[in-house]
Amino acid sequence: MQRHEARVPPPRRKRFGQHFLHDPAVIARIVAAIDPRPGERLVEIGPGLGALTLPLLDRAGRLEVVELDRDVIPRLAERARGRGELVIHEADALDFDFAALAGAGPPLRLCGNLPYNISTPLLFHLLEAQAAIRDMHFMLQREVVARMAASPSSKAYGRLTVMLAVRCRVERLFEVGPGAFRPPPRVDSAVVRLVPHATAPFPVADPGRFAAVVAAAFGQRRKTLRNALDGVVGPAGFAAAGIDPGRRAETLEPREFARLAATPAPL
Repeated sequence: MQRHEARVPPPRRKRFGQHFLHDPAVIARIVAAIDPRPGERLVEIGPGLGALTLPLLDRAGRLEVVELDRDVIPRLAERARGRGELVIHEADALDFDFAALAGAGPPLRLCGNLPYNISTPLLFHLLEAQAAIRDMHFMLQREVVARMAASPSSKAYGRLTVMLAVRCRVERLFEVGPGAFRPPPRVDSAVVRLVPHATAPFPVADPGRFAAVVAAAFGQRRKTLRNALDGVVGPAGFAAAGIDPGRRAETLEPREFARLAATPAPL
């Protein structure tokens, strides 16, 4: 007797922020952007019911996935049966060691429809392993992608933009409407490509201080840098970096933040 249970989506777990992608045209467009090839180390984060997983398997023949929701894992494995080699890691991507997964092998190609509620911390967690990553293709909330790819002096430009700039190249690919998901989210989405820099585009001597300067500057973005960075960068620091303290954070290029961070903190 034919079984129909595998076609019924499992209950959605709100704590995972799950919205399952189902639009075939959008899926095909994402797969085309990734352009997977046999022999590559493909890793999908949060595969859910396998909407992206199955076409990736068809193209590449092998795929690893990191999935936290144990309810969907058996269904995913069943749907992928006979489609290729699927390796499932039941784990939280925020804690998963992607550098260890890559090991001494070829760099990873990461992809996925990321839960919007953890997208920013997950991005920074992944970039801690950037030496082991070739590229990343993610579906994210449209506003997050706008911040990632923003230009200085734009409304979306901020801390996320600057912190990513030193780590990777960001390319906004295309937008996706709520109707592509079940259930539809209340926000629009976008697909983005991230390519880690082999060499940083500008020097950052102290990543911790760089992060602190950027955070302080955008923490009070309506204030001038002189006021926002009070106690973090002093008059001598602004002079050494060649930065006018009367400017505001959103007007600085990422490399200008690096110049400010290269100056010693005021005594």
